Amino acid sequence: MVAPSKIARLKSAQRYSLSLVFIIGVLNYMDRGTLSVANPLIRHDLGVSIAEMGVLLSAFLWPYAFFLLPSGGLVDRFGPRRVLCASLIVWSIAQAAAGFVASLGQFIVARAALGIGEAPTFPAFARVVRDWYHSHDQASAVGIWNASPALGTAIAPPLLTGLMLGFGWRWMFVFMGIMGIVLAAVWFTMFRDRSECELNEMDAAALTAGEQAVEHFPTSVAAWGRLFSYRATWGLVLGFFGNVYIGWMFIAWLPGYLEMQRHMSIPKTGLIASIPYFCGVVGSIVGGLIASRLLKGGMSAINSRKFPTVVGTLLMGLATLVAAETPSNTIAVVAISFTMFFGFFASGTSWALATACAPTQYAASLGAIMDFGGFIGGALAPMVTGFVVQASGTFAPALLVAGLIGLVSASMYQLLIPNRAIDVSELHLEAVTQPMMPG
Repeated sequence: MVAPSKIARLKSAQRYSLSLVFIIGVLNYMDRGTLSVANPLIRHDLGVSIAEMGVLLSAFLWPYAFFLLPSGGLVDRFGPRRVLCASLIVWSIAQAAAGFVASLGQFIVARAALGIGEAPTFPAFARVVRDWYHSHDQASAVGIWNASPALGTAIAPPLLTGLMLGFGWRWMFVFMGIMGIVLAAVWFTMFRDRSECELNEMDAAALTAGEQAVEHFPTSVAAWGRLFSYRATWGLVLGFFGNVYIGWMFIAWLPGYLEMQRHMSIPKTGLIASIPYFCGVVGSIVGGLIASRLLKGGMSAINSRKFPTVVGTLLMGLATLVAAETPSNTIAVVAISFTMFFGFFASGTSWALATACAPTQYAASLGAIMDFGGFIGGALAPMVTGFVVQASGTFAPALLVAGLIGLVSASMYQLLIPNRAIDVSELHLEAVTQPMMPG
């Protein structure tokens, strides 16, 4: 939130905070997309094969996925303001460093550092929404910030392609790193954690109106570990796996897919590759609005987010299967656009679902665990796709596998997540008395 001295009304402060996290999310995904945009030139300059490029594209994702686990706890312990500022600085330095690499090994190190730096970003966003929005408004707020990855990925191909063609791929990386350092300073100056602000009685009451009072416990490592004993946690992990697998297959390989499979030129690819992600922006916002409408219409907090998540993930998988089988370039782009629409539709409601399942002080932790499951899929997708394409000479088998994974993940959401939030008092029992895998 903005500095305490500047808080006039809660709604105004919420707009400031949501705008800031949205801008950071856009930059975050533009940074992730630099390697995909520069893929052909980097392969030429560094002598990297298609399979090696798949490994390089995954080098960001493995450290990112595993650092997600502690990053959620760090956000819950130290607050989004400090942790996200440090995150921005680390990932921006790593991004700029990629402009100076001389070998594949050095590039892998730079991308791994980028992954570690970016890991706390979306858990921090989830905690901001949980702290500063009423439960009735959280899904809509998540839908807005969750649109930032789609927008960042949409504008990255034309903007980064222009930078790359004008100044070279190395300066493209350096310029993006400088932007991140500037944004870190803006974030730390403008945002305040909930614990750092004093709202008037009316605004403070507006955040919890109609909600049942919940006993507060300080965060602990033992309680964090007990999150893994819940069915809901594993439903989020396995469900999000498919969403991010499909999403990162396209984030990593869509420009290459359009060039190699659909025989489009680099300038045309820069424009066409952005279309599906603009559809993703719309999908994320629509998903959040639908979840909020279902909640206000009487559906429970969990089911109002679970239902659109299941439907969105199912349709994401089906659209990917269509893209795999069609010989038409036009139908393929339309199908991938539907994939991104429903993918971001479902990812936004997934984050909202995680906040509904989690106790307040563990919102970032549960969101990070869910994101960890997703990015295990995300880490596998570029590498698996690269090896499959090199072995088969076509992207079709890789897309078929991704579509089937999406269908299975939709079923995981449906089967494993019950209509019951995790009880914070259970997490803090000194001895685990609840049965393994409770609701």
